[in-house]
Amino acid sequence: MILYFGTSSLVKLYLDEPHSGILREWAKVAEMLATCRIAITEVMSAIDQRFRNNDLSKKNYDMLIKQLSEDWAHFVKVDFNDVEAGTFVNKYGLTRFGAIHLSSAKLIKEEQRKLSHLFKKSYGDQGDVSLFFVSSDEKLCKAASVEGLRVLPLG
Repeated sequence: MILYFGTSSLVKLYLDEPHSGILREWAKVAEMLATCRIAITEVMSAIDQRFRNNDLSKKNYDMLIKQLSEDWAHFVKVDFNDVEAGTFVNKYGLTRFGAIHLSSAKLIKEEQRKLSHLFKKSYGDQGDVSLFFVSSDEKLCKAASVEGLRVLPLG
């Protein structure tokens, strides 16, 4: 299983929010964790905002930033199609980063489709790795579903 994290779900791996526990459990059993290459900036910003709002101590802030930086090496980081992302803003009323994440996840799906015959030839049915899009943004989850992605909504 590949879990693709939008920002709202990725943040939950580091900050205690509703659904953080179940998301952390899903992350433990996934074969791959994926997100867009811009996500580290978004997550660091969310952690920084919590610190500036006095929701985190300096010690916890430093620990979370260190953990994110260490974990980042293990994420599959995906680019995005800028024109497609722009289209998603208009088509679904998404935020700019939501649209970027949707485009990024679709790139993984497209690569899976292109390579599936190779995996099937070598591994049979065991070569099928499912991609799941995870977000707590309801509008983004609906758009992802319409675009043909399997969705694990958190909201």
